[in-house]
Amino acid sequence: MPYRPPLVPFETFVADPPDLPVRRAGDDGPAVVARAEVVETDDHGVTLKSATSDGGSLVVRVEAAGDGVIRVRLAEDPQARSRSARILPLVTAEPRPARVTVDDGLVRLDAGAVVAEIRLDPWHLRFLAPDGRVLLQQDAGTLDISGRRRTLPFGRSGSGGQPVAYHESFVAPGDERFVGFGEKFTPLDKRGQRALMWNFDAFGSESDRSHKCVPFYLSNRGYGVLVDSGLPAEFDVCQSTHSSVQILVPDDVLDYYVLAGPTPTEILDRFDRLTGRPYLPPKWAFGSWISSGFYPDSQERVLERARRIRERGIPCDVLHLDCYWQVDGRWSDLQWDTEQFPDPAGMMATLAEQGFRVCLWINPYVSADSPLYAEAAEAGYFLTHADGRTYVADVWHGSHAASAIVDFTDPDATEWFTGLLRPLLEQGAAVFKTDFAEGVPADAVAANGMTGVELHNVYSLLFNDAVSTVTREVAGHDTVWARSSFLGGQRHAAQWSGDVNATWPALASTLRGGLSHGLSGIPFWSHDTGGFHGTPEPDLYVRWTQFGAFSPLVRLHGTTSRLPWDFPAETERDAVAALRLRYRFLPYLYSVAAEAARTGAPMMRALLVDTPDDPTAWTRDLEYRLGRDLLVAPMYDPTGRRTVYLPDGDRWVDAHTGEVHTGGRHLSVDVPLERTPLFVRYGALLPVAAPADRIADGPFTDVTLVSWGGVDGRTVVHDSDGDTVVEAVREGDTLRVTVDGPLRLRGVALAPVTGADAPARVLLGGAEVPPTPLDGLFDPAG
Repeated sequence: MPYRPPLVPFETFVADPPDLPVRRAGDDGPAVVARAEVVETDDHGVTLKSATSDGGSLVVRVEAAGDGVIRVRLAEDPQARSRSARILPLVTAEPRPARVTVDDGLVRLDAGAVVAEIRLDPWHLRFLAPDGRVLLQQDAGTLDISGRRRTLPFGRSGSGGQPVAYHESFVAPGDERFVGFGEKFTPLDKRGQRALMWNFDAFGSESDRSHKCVPFYLSNRGYGVLVDSGLPAEFDVCQSTHSSVQILVPDDVLDYYVLAGPTPTEILDRFDRLTGRPYLPPKWAFGSWISSGFYPDSQERVLERARRIRERGIPCDVLHLDCYWQVDGRWSDLQWDTEQFPDPAGMMATLAEQGFRVCLWINPYVSADSPLYAEAAEAGYFLTHADGRTYVADVWHGSHAASAIVDFTDPDATEWFTGLLRPLLEQGAAVFKTDFAEGVPADAVAANGMTGVELHNVYSLLFNDAVSTVTREVAGHDTVWARSSFLGGQRHAAQWSGDVNATWPALASTLRGGLSHGLSGIPFWSHDTGGFHGTPEPDLYVRWTQFGAFSPLVRLHGTTSRLPWDFPAETERDAVAALRLRYRFLPYLYSVAAEAARTGAPMMRALLVDTPDDPTAWTRDLEYRLGRDLLVAPMYDPTGRRTVYLPDGDRWVDAHTGEVHTGGRHLSVDVPLERTPLFVRYGALLPVAAPADRIADGPFTDVTLVSWGGVDGRTVVHDSDGDTVVEAVREGDTLRVTVDGPLRLRGVALAPVTGADAPARVLLGGAEVPPTPLDGLFDPAG
């Protein structure tokens, strides 16, 4: 359980996780693997019978699961699987050929980029790089002077005569850093933290609770560890013992993978090969999403919002309707409030003519006073108690009626629920916001026999799978806007950070959550721009919109209005300028998104992704690269001043002033409110679009290539019609630009870079062209 400070009131979550037993003095200790003998070797790995410290035995299997990937399993039954796998596999891995040798009590399994080395007696397992460097090794769990174990090494523990958890421990050198575990709002380096794999309703972004857990982490030593279990595994990352990472898995098997790098991008690529490639949202999803907000709404208000958005030239592609498209308080019915929305199909047709898609809020709970409840309960479509009664839980934490939880392990229940969504899509809705899904109680029971503990984390995947499937059937794409997720959730784009507070500290912790989630295999992430709970002060609204405009996806949403014109005129001007700047950069952003879908590398990249050998890059969690060529440093306090670390290995251009700064240094910046804190990699070639307030269907047109420095450069522009390689070669006073692919450039612009030797001539495809003006790229008036 998360730490609760004394004398501070707390709310018991309806789906709090079960605690593991606490071993008392005199209880039997863990059954630790002490030695082993080889049972058999094959083309993929080795099976061993281990002797444990309690006189028992367990089966160990070590095998290759791909180049640079080694799988380790420990169980009593060699066929055991995670109990969560009864409903869907979280990891899809096939044994791959490996070189296995056994020599004088030492087993070596060579999987290309990583080698497992097993000493049989006494037992010890370590993982090596091809050059012999130790990547990772088990912590044997030596005894202290009192004879007690301070760690739980490779083995299993029980309570009351029954096994309760498997465990593993790894040595953690003093300078090792660890990142990942899903959307964690805590500092990026998780050393000294304890990551519990249990999805919570996080009540903001300022605790160690998380809506989205991923049992996977990366190390600065060039490897990753992935645990295949949907149960509430715990990762004690040098918290209770500073020299060890301890993994506790309350499941029927310990099943983990070691993924070699050496770089984070290579590790994430291997992670995707095991858990699935990210789904690339349609191009319109990368435009602005503007919400009705969490307060009463109507058809008249929606149409008026749309009219004003277009009249004021505010870039927007999606209008989101939150809970109040339904009858106030009847948010389980999935039916329009016909008094407030007398003609939803007509409304959505009008919005489509104006270039808007419509997103509707939904959740997987059905209130006990909903007209839908009796029918669905009678049909058995909800999770139940052990005695078969429908489980009605306080999933809204007292703010609304207790609700039943749709059982997505039951195909009939899934068909019933998606049957409620299909007419909404047929009316013209384009996408659903899938809220909640963290509320499966530990003692609930599902139709397929899973307990709430087994189902809790993977429930979010089932919910989003159901919604994305019906969306694809009707609307032709898989996009959802999801709050809760788990391992493999990269197939659900997009995900947002939940109900964060509209405060400066919450902006900072939200940013940390996005970087952490990106390092957990989720490239398409967003947040409630402006903060969700409360009303942001005008400066915070501007700064948060600047952060949102340079996030993978952007949505303005909150408990009060986030409409730009509901703020002072200068606030509207500055916030809208940030959105307009995003739309100018959309050819670059979409290209980065397409690459992320192919490789798993996040769009919003912690600095360590591109400069893993720079130690400082592993500690900076309030700035990021957006793709390779942009560096974004959001302002997280009202002073307008902050320190930016510029990654080593490149020079960086202040996008507004043109000043050039060397990398590998900290820079104090003073950024006026009207400016988005943005740096561009010197030498970058960035495709930018002409000003627009919506995204047209099809490939980008009217694209200008911007050269930052007028020097040699190369980029690949990904678009819906294919890839285009663009190269710039500096020859004396001439910059020669060649284009290989379907992209047709309008021209080439030379960014004003202080001290750069600008070329006198620009050749595009062999023909001389005048430099294209930047058309007020950074002008707040847009």
